[in-house]
Amino acid sequence: MSSDVFFSNFRSRSMGENKNSKIKQLFDKANFGGLLKKNDLTAIKLHFGEMGNDTFIKPVLVRPVVEKTLEFNVNPFLTDTNTLYHGSRHNSADHLQTALKNGFGYVVTAAPIIIADGICGNNWVPVKIGLNHFNTVKIAGDIENSDSMIVLSHFKGHGMSGFGGAIKNLAMGCAAIPGKIEQHHCSKPVITDVCIACAKCLDFCPISVISIQNQKATIDLEKCIACNNCLSNCPELAIEIDFDSLPEFSERMVEYAYGAVKNKQGKVGYINFLMDITPDCDCESFSDAAIVPDIGILASMDPVALDAASYHLVNQQIGLEGSLLEHHHQTGGDKFKGVWEEVDGMVQLEYAEKIGMGTMDFNLIKL
Repeated sequence: MSSDVFFSNFRSRSMGENKNSKIKQLFDKANFGGLLKKNDLTAIKLHFGEMGNDTFIKPVLVRPVVEKTLEFNVNPFLTDTNTLYHGSRHNSADHLQTALKNGFGYVVTAAPIIIADGICGNNWVPVKIGLNHFNTVKIAGDIENSDSMIVLSHFKGHGMSGFGGAIKNLAMGCAAIPGKIEQHHCSKPVITDVCIACAKCLDFCPISVISIQNQKATIDLEKCIACNNCLSNCPELAIEIDFDSLPEFSERMVEYAYGAVKNKQGKVGYINFLMDITPDCDCESFSDAAIVPDIGILASMDPVALDAASYHLVNQQIGLEGSLLEHHHQTGGDKFKGVWEEVDGMVQLEYAEKIGMGTMDFNLIKL
């Protein structure tokens, strides 16, 4: 049985057709109001953007979602969790500062900010799921304890999962730091022969498990937490992802997504923003050029159908020349494989459907 996914493009010739109006129309058409009860603590799950990134969902586009929730007399709050890597959002103090600098102040969004896993990422609740990779998962306490949730996701590429949408937003975004470590555990960085033993990676390893041996950097993989700080900061590009591990990584990620909403059946709505569709996650401290034109906004109660529809719409576009997209520019070509050739984004969709998170069969309803 297919799931409804509501879609609005970005064409606009009047105030009633601007993005804020379209977001509110999508909220109503998807019946998100039916998910909310008076006095709910409603988490609005989003990504505040790493410092230096500028393609995260704009705060002015978050406000109409907040305004719609307020019509149902709930208590909305904007939320995310701290990062595994050591950037501008690794602890709640830095995270809040980054969110405010990126424009997510109350005067813009009309909602307070709560970092859901606490000051250092240790506020979490064990959630039993009994799946293939995990029996229990570590979900951020303030997300687990919320009554309802609206998940706002910037749909874009990702070097480990192919793309990031609603599923990944739930998985990494609702996990406390120990849960992020569990998801990454199977996928440790690999030092290649390009290494010149410059030792730069030693400066960026937060737990000091890299050493220089025989004129080459060596990682103690038993202790490595797979934060990938070393990979991101190697000046010689000598550190790579273990691509063979990525199917398992995607499955582990999906199981965390399952756990993030297990206690909220019928209480979660999802909105994907298909704009500024960059090759990389908004966790990067930069924003590369988009690989396809802006497309529109989608809403659904089914995160699998929503991501499947988003994936389809991106692949129907003609790829943009001059971007990181190297292959599959044609209509129908897999744009994310055109950037991350070794990564298959379909793994997360197929596994999410397999464990019962939703269906890849979507009914696209255009407003």
